[in-house]
Amino acid sequence: MRKMMEGVVVKLPSFPLLNPTIPPLSSSSLPLRLGFRRFSASLSAVKEGSVSLGHLSRPDFPILHQEVNGSKLVYLDNAATSQKPTAVLKALHNYYEAYNSNVHRGIHYLSAKATDEYELARKKVAAFINASDSSEIVFTRNATEAINLVAYSWGLLNLKPGDEIVLTIAEHHSAIVPWQIVAQKTGAVLKFVSLDENEIPNVVKLREMISTRTELVVVHHVSNVLGSVLPIEEIVHWVHEVGAKVLVDACQSVPHMVVDVQGLDADFLVASSHKMCGPTGIGFLFGKSNLLSAMPPFLGGGEMISDVFLDHSTYAEPPSRFEAGTPAIGEAIGLGAAIDYLSGIGMQKIHDYEMELANYLYDKLCSVPNIRIYGPKPAETVYRAALCSFNVENIHPTDLATFLDQQHGVAIRSGHHCAQPLHRYLGVNASARASLHFYNTEEDVDDFIRALNDTVSFFNSFK
Repeated sequence: MRKMMEGVVVKLPSFPLLNPTIPPLSSSSLPLRLGFRRFSASLSAVKEGSVSLGHLSRPDFPILHQEVNGSKLVYLDNAATSQKPTAVLKALHNYYEAYNSNVHRGIHYLSAKATDEYELARKKVAAFINASDSSEIVFTRNATEAINLVAYSWGLLNLKPGDEIVLTIAEHHSAIVPWQIVAQKTGAVLKFVSLDENEIPNVVKLREMISTRTELVVVHHVSNVLGSVLPIEEIVHWVHEVGAKVLVDACQSVPHMVVDVQGLDADFLVASSHKMCGPTGIGFLFGKSNLLSAMPPFLGGGEMISDVFLDHSTYAEPPSRFEAGTPAIGEAIGLGAAIDYLSGIGMQKIHDYEMELANYLYDKLCSVPNIRIYGPKPAETVYRAALCSFNVENIHPTDLATFLDQQHGVAIRSGHHCAQPLHRYLGVNASARASLHFYNTEEDVDDFIRALNDTVSFFNSFK
């Protein structure tokens, strides 16, 4: 750690240990999924103000009940990955213990059971985002692969020299790099929209930039750095007026709010399981049926074929066309369990609760001396997601994150958050980021703020 001086005693990092004061959570003590009966009663308590959604849901997340470096764990890195409820852990365990088998290829009981559960997960995803049919859902390794699928399949087929792809400078690298590669191959041109005075991607400039030369707009729903939320429905309308397509990066919105792809009228939308309480290693692409049907395969191999001859092959209909090889079966089933869990709570309830947490986090952070918070200030007309990227004057964000972890058990993120162009625009190389989910509480925020003030005081003592 930079600026550390001799004679200062700092606790060394250690492997997380279960808090001995908290009894271990046995599988029998936790429900396989959150039932509507439990939550109908519990949510009435939330409405009465007696207990928060964060307090109600925390028992379903065993990982949160431990100490890290001698302190109670405060997990505020949810924009990077979310924690998994017991229902998801049980679903994964049950697949591997009870019916582990390959899908779509066997007629025996285990294969049929695995296939049914795998395809049921696809239907759950479709229902969760209100796709018109489960065939519009393609399972991928993650959202990054989903964007690459669109870039290499739709992009290489449809883009030509001079065509324009419009993005914002606040996009994740995963939404920029594939289109840079495709632009180099096709001669298409990338155009970027900067921020307005409120540090929100300038939607007025975005609308002005859309023209008859535009073929695609690639845009996030919620920024993973700024916490800003874009009016996707309006953007889609503007884009469709010129006959172009829209790809929505919904990684930071699908886990936190109601997302309706038919209502948004998005052409493509991507999200990742691991940010929505599901397993890592699986994400999904939503694509309108007519677009997917016209796209060539992304990868070649088993499962995505209709017939293979020595000199040519024919291909399966979507989504199988885009799912070459043995898929992430257990992970898909785990994602289905995560969707059951989130749906049992209700995405609107999650969104409403997180709005309160978002405002609480922002207000508390504003009390920290010499802090700079990036993105819009919450207001009646400005909704800000439950995350804050920030810097404290003359303290490197990695130093902040390291000290918070080692001295206080607080987990936040530091770095460029896969958004280097945005950080360059903001005039910094990196930032610290605290991001919340529905299982966080105001007490988590209070613990974080106390720890952050202590951390700032520690580093300022050397000046």
